[in-house]
Amino acid sequence: MALNKPFNRGPRLPFKKKEAEHNINQFIRATEVRLVGDNVEQGIFSLRDALAIAEEQELDLVEISPNAVPPVCKVTDYNKFIYEQKKKLKEIKSNAKQTVIKEIRFGPNTDDHDFEFKLKHAIKFLEAGEKVRAYVHFKGRAIVYKEQGEILLLRFAQALEEVGKVEQLPKLEGKRMFLTVTPKAAKK
Repeated sequence: MALNKPFNRGPRLPFKKKEAEHNINQFIRATEVRLVGDNVEQGIFSLRDALAIAEEQELDLVEISPNAVPPVCKVTDYNKFIYEQKKKLKEIKSNAKQTVIKEIRFGPNTDDHDFEFKLKHAIKFLEAGEKVRAYVHFKGRAIVYKEQGEILLLRFAQALEEVGKVEQLPKLEGKRMFLTVTPKAAKK
């Protein structure tokens, strides 16, 4: 007879606090440090003197460049320092341009009209600065026409020569053959 008891996972471990990213105050191991910060005389000090200066201002001594000789330490409030670093990272991420890849799908027997229609869209995408990934999708036994698909993609790349350059030549992956085109750099 089975008992309806919950599965025992053993003793619960206490919540482990995240370790500090930087060495602060008494965790700094160097004997001499280069001191920087607001309202601080910049220069090289012994660790004891640097800690005294930080304590005098009721701030933390944060090791910001441990690999330098001597290590660079900043007199600042550690929580404020971490907050400002996260803020800078967030700003850098928001300013980073996201690459957009637009996909255009063909069949191995795509008509000329459909080809021209999709070509116009690809030109629009490339002029807007987006990458274009064109692919030929082979259904069922259409995979026997892979040469036709490759010819179609090469013709597509040749038609886009003026606005883009081929990043990846036609490559068969499973039932799809891909071609990637990136926009040409804007002329200054």
